[in-house]
Amino acid sequence: MMKEIFIQDFNEAAKTLEAFMSDSSNWDTMEKAGMIMVNALREGKKIISCGNGGSMCDAMHFAEELTGKFRDERKALAAIAISDASHITCAANDYGFENIFARYIEALGNSGDVLLAISTSGSSTNIVNAAQTALNKNMQIIALTGKDGGKLATLAHAEIRAPHTKFSDRCQEIHIKIIHSLIHFIEEHIR
Repeated sequence: MMKEIFIQDFNEAAKTLEAFMSDSSNWDTMEKAGMIMVNALREGKKIISCGNGGSMCDAMHFAEELTGKFRDERKALAAIAISDASHITCAANDYGFENIFARYIEALGNSGDVLLAISTSGSSTNIVNAAQTALNKNMQIIALTGKDGGKLATLAHAEIRAPHTKFSDRCQEIHIKIIHSLIHFIEEHIR
């Protein structure tokens, strides 16, 4: 029967979530990441998020929950996802796909801002280049990664890594839970 696919998917997701939750260092890293974001927002800084494919959707979801509303009434918070198609195609055409996010950060990133860099491998060249550009601009970097964390892990002030699985969808499921929890944390600290 085809319903076994659903059961298998949910069992895999539950095991991946349990593996993440059983590593107590993840809670400390999430708290550190949350405080980096809270402090930046309190100081009038912004959070810029980026990712490729489904991770871009997660970056957009993160930003819209801060500029809009997650759970509680509060002021709008400064967050933006690098997702403008005209910027991406222009920068890719002129500077290569590997620089689409870095070019945006070069233009709009400021000292004290935060980059939320999302890569299931931690090795996406355009995300790594964005992180390097953010460091050059004295920004702090929160990385959501998977596998072994890749080069991105070495550039982050706080790296939150999903447990390694065969496919990236399990990693993305952990990332969206982390994103929702970070937003909840931010809302509880900024009213």
